[in-house]
Amino acid sequence: QVQLVESGGGLVQAGGSLRLSCAASGRTFSSYAWFRQAPGKEREFVAAIRWSGGSTYYGDSAKGRFTISRDNAKNTVYLQMNKLKPEDTAVYYCAAEDYGLGSTANEYDYWGQGTQVTVSS
Repeated sequence: QVQLVESGGGLVQAGGSLRLSCAASGRTFSSYAWFRQAPGKEREFVAAIRWSGGSTYYGDSAKGRFTISRDNAKNTVYLQMNKLKPEDTAVYYCAAEDYGLGSTANEYDYWGQGTQVTVSS
């Protein structure tokens, strides 16, 4: 059974850092991504990584502040978030797919349950 389990969310002050983890079980996918969704807003692409080779792709909101990485041995994907801003507050979701390095939610077939990130000002 395929599962993506996120962890690492929490409450942090503006300017602080958090590292999110996404542990995958059941199988390995071609690409993994992080999306986020704030209340009343659409799900937004944050970053994606190709499992083989480690190519990465970032959304505009993440460039320069967030880093996506993976640990092959642990079958885990990470999102290191630095210089956090109140507008980063959202539920962060891990997603996986078997094709390209997509940036739209409908390209991803598997999703985790999400982890809440709250950035206070």
